[in-house]
Amino acid sequence: MMLHVFGAIVTAHGTAANNRGETEGNVTTLQKIVWDGRVHSTVSAEAIRFALRRRLAETEECNRQFDEGERTNTWKDPSFTGWSGKGKGPRYIDDDLLGFMAAEAAKEEGGKGATKVRRAVLEITRAISLTPWPGDVTFNAASPGATPSAQKKGSNPVPYGTEMHATRYQYGFALTPDTLDKRERAAVAIRGLCGLGEVAGNHGRFLFDFSPESVVFRLAQEAAPRILYSFVPDAAEKPTMPDLLRKVRAGDVKPAELVLGGAVVGLLSDADREALKGAALELGVKAACETACKRL
Repeated sequence: MMLHVFGAIVTAHGTAANNRGETEGNVTTLQKIVWDGRVHSTVSAEAIRFALRRRLAETEECNRQFDEGERTNTWKDPSFTGWSGKGKGPRYIDDDLLGFMAAEAAKEEGGKGATKVRRAVLEITRAISLTPWPGDVTFNAASPGATPSAQKKGSNPVPYGTEMHATRYQYGFALTPDTLDKRERAAVAIRGLCGLGEVAGNHGRFLFDFSPESVVFRLAQEAAPRILYSFVPDAAEKPTMPDLLRKVRAGDVKPAELVLGGAVVGLLSDADREALKGAALELGVKAACETACKRL
């Protein structure tokens, strides 16, 4: 049986205006989802993947790179030749971890197109706010001439509104190292997620730290994650893990499979620590990350 690595991550508390929804008038909206019967803000998995790809590029050359000047993606090998049967080209780290798809139309009418696909080995969930969105909106005004389009003689300040959410976000990931072209890239991915900075954004007006404040890793032979979206807020809006602890006590998750790190460890009661006996408990996220990577 193969080893599977799963992670549940919750960020620090911050003021977020990440991942815009459709603009309503001059109000920039948040993406939202109904979660447990209430409206929560959300950040897409693709936004997290985009931010991770930049971290991966610090370690190895990536196939897809974002050109800040042109505001578009460029490709080293848009044909993914390294993954063809002949395998003549390089197999980049982002293609290995995050997968790819290239669809080509038929060259002539009635013919068949071609598709090159690699399923992502590193799968990432959508991030959900830990607390419901209360409806916060700020109204602001850009100074006259703040943008080229507003540089008109006698122009007035440009009003705009922004939906935002003071919250934490939680998301999860799954990874099977043995299905990678280079197995050691699993540790690169885990370290990248544990050191993630900004994700998504809103015209660069808001910085939200997407690095983990608390993290749970599960390294197991079982293919079912069982730890995704483990965090719920307590009365003080601090992250707790009652459902994960229930699964541990019920025997669905073995303590020896778990590595916990960050603020959530400091919130464990004596009874919780007894239930987690055999798990690795680290006060720091970085220490938990390195413990998980060593287990690989």
